[in-house]
Amino acid sequence: MTDGAVTDEATPAGGVTAARGFRAAGVTAGLKESGNPDLALVVNDGPEFTAAAVFTSNRVVGAPVMWSRQAVKDGVARAVVLNSGGANVCTGPGGFQDAHATAEKVASELGIGAIDVLVGSTGLIGVRLAADKLLAGIPVAVGALTADAAGAQAAATAIMTTDTVAKTAVRTVETPAGTFTVGGMAKGAGMLAPALATMLCVVTTDAVVPADEADAALRAATRVTFDRVDSDGAMSTSDTVVLMASGASGVAPDLDVLTEAVTAVCADLARQLVADAEGASHDIAITVTNATTEDAALAVARAVSRSNLVKAAIFGNDPNWGRILSQVGTVPEEIAPYDPTELDVSVNGVMVCKAGGAYEPREKVDMAASRDVTITVDLHAGAAEVTLWTNDLTHDYVHENSAYSS
Repeated sequence: MTDGAVTDEATPAGGVTAARGFRAAGVTAGLKESGNPDLALVVNDGPEFTAAAVFTSNRVVGAPVMWSRQAVKDGVARAVVLNSGGANVCTGPGGFQDAHATAEKVASELGIGAIDVLVGSTGLIGVRLAADKLLAGIPVAVGALTADAAGAQAAATAIMTTDTVAKTAVRTVETPAGTFTVGGMAKGAGMLAPALATMLCVVTTDAVVPADEADAALRAATRVTFDRVDSDGAMSTSDTVVLMASGASGVAPDLDVLTEAVTAVCADLARQLVADAEGASHDIAITVTNATTEDAALAVARAVSRSNLVKAAIFGNDPNWGRILSQVGTVPEEIAPYDPTELDVSVNGVMVCKAGGAYEPREKVDMAASRDVTITVDLHAGAAEVTLWTNDLTHDYVHENSAYSS
């Protein structure tokens, strides 16, 4: 790797405005019955306007995803407007018109083209947005734009739905040519499953980045971060992760240096999503080691993370390795070859299963002392390793999702 050190020391505050060339705002447009902030805007003031984005792989998508997929194809975006209080999904032609009108209104207020405005929405599916309130809120958001940390925090707060805290991250990178910064914000607390995990996320950098490299860095980062968060197995219709580069630092990092920094920010935000997962009392890191391939390791980790029995056991502080091993066995041999009689399982560092059978007493595992739980499955089949993050299944998750509103 070329010289370029990602550091947390003396990291500037500000989330999406930590990188030079960006302003942000978060305001209340009245989309939420609660009266909480519900409209965010992030603007790239340049001098460059590079952008890349990745979206949900769900076949049912919202109008904002449809709009933004097309708008970002040229590798350019000057603003992202995001709302909570309604997902604008399954709302027909009228919903797409609302997304288009939102981009047009932002463009008009900023004096730019609508094709350079990306749109993101989150909230209830199947309910038409109150477009009049949304459009009326845009001039207010434009008037509130600021490059300081308060604007970034306001924007991160405005995109929250069932989130209990706003989520931001920043990394600075020292290179021989100078310093550049990557900042970001995300929302997400439920429907966290690939592709991406349910989220709206904006990442900004003041590095000088060609569009193809921005796309490559973002896809490499999401593959090992957001795509490895699997809270509840429910894939969203609205996942959107946007990377914008202003070039304001004048630093043009090598692709691997940029990718490392973007990945660090995405990893930080992904962990925050899991830590705020709806009703969760444990954050669970599932590591599969010694698999034949990375895909094999990921398939096994995914199988364990999707088990309600495993997740309920963790909620009860029970290191039930039988449930874990049972899930490992659901992965077809052609996807993940291994010998079932050689499988080892450790929970919080205690090997409770060795060579496919009981080993250390489960009473040695302390799961009540910390929110963090580690599950390690050793396949003894190769050299590949993957870690996936999930959480436990609690009474609060059931309650929150049986009474969900925007």
